Amino acid sequence: MNLATDVLKIDLPQTERRLLHFIRAYVEKTQAKGLVVGLSGGVDSSTVAALSAKAIGGNKVLGICLPERETWNEHDIQHAKNISRLFTTQFELIDITSTIEAIRKTIPNYNSEQRIPDGNIKARSRMVILYYYANSLQRLVVGSGDKSEIMLGYFTKWGDYCADLAPLTDLFKTQVQALARHLSLPEEIVAKPPTPALWPGQSAEGELGLRYETLDLILYGLEHFMLPEEISRQLNLPLDTVTRVEERWLRSEHKRRPPLAMKIGYRTVAHDIRLPYSI
Repeated sequence: MNLATDVLKIDLPQTERRLLHFIRAYVEKTQAKGLVVGLSGGVDSSTVAALSAKAIGGNKVLGICLPERETWNEHDIQHAKNISRLFTTQFELIDITSTIEAIRKTIPNYNSEQRIPDGNIKARSRMVILYYYANSLQRLVVGSGDKSEIMLGYFTKWGDYCADLAPLTDLFKTQVQALARHLSLPEEIVAKPPTPALWPGQSAEGELGLRYETLDLILYGLEHFMLPEEISRQLNLPLDTVTRVEERWLRSEHKRRPPLAMKIGYRTVAHDIRLPYSI
C-alpha cells in the first residue's frame, strides 16, 4: 500500500448523503423527537451540528455550548453561536463553572492540580447536562468524536465519547475538515487548532505530538495492517514515532469497549446478546 496523501481522500457528496441518511434513519427508528449536540465551536462539533440540522431540520436540533471560567474563550463561544445561526438550530449557552466548583468542594481532599482527573470532571459534567436536555426533550445525544481521536483514546471515558449516535467515528480528523469545507462551514472554524478545552492552553496536536495530516496517515496504515517499519519508511518518519502512535492505539482499547463482563450464562448482555434496533 502506498501512503500517498490522497489515500485519505473521500467522496464528499456521497459521504454527506450517507451520514444524513444514517442520522435521519436512527432518529426515526428510535422515535426520538430530535437531537442534542454539545457545540464547542470546534470543527468536529460544528460538523455534527450541520449534519444533524440538514438531516432532520434545525428546529429539532439543540446545540448547547458549555464553557467554564478556566478555559473561557469568547472566539469559541461566538463560533458556536455562528454555527447555530448558520444552520438554524436551537441554542443554549450554559456556564458550568459553578458545577465544576461544586464537585471539587464535594470530593474530600480534592487536588485540582491533577490535570487529567480534574479535566475529565469537566468533560463528564458537560455530558450530564447534555443528557439532561436529551431526557427532558425526548431527544438523542449526538457525539462528535472523530476516528483519529477515538483510535488514540484521546477522549474522556463516559465524557465526550458518551453519546447515542456518533456520525464521525469512521472519519479521520483531516477527512472531517474536508467534509466541513464541503458543508460550507466558516474557514476560521475548520482551520482552528483543535482542543478539548479541559485546561488553559490545551492543544490536541501538542499533546499528540504530531500534526493531524501526518497522524492520520500513520493511523490509516495501522488500520490497514501495515507494519510500523513500512509506515516509517514511506512517510520518512523515525520508527519510534510510528511505534509510539501504535502503542497508544493498543493501550487505549479499554476505552472503546463496553464494561468487561464475567461470562457465566448462555449469552451475555452487550457481548453475544445484541438485538437490532428495529425490534
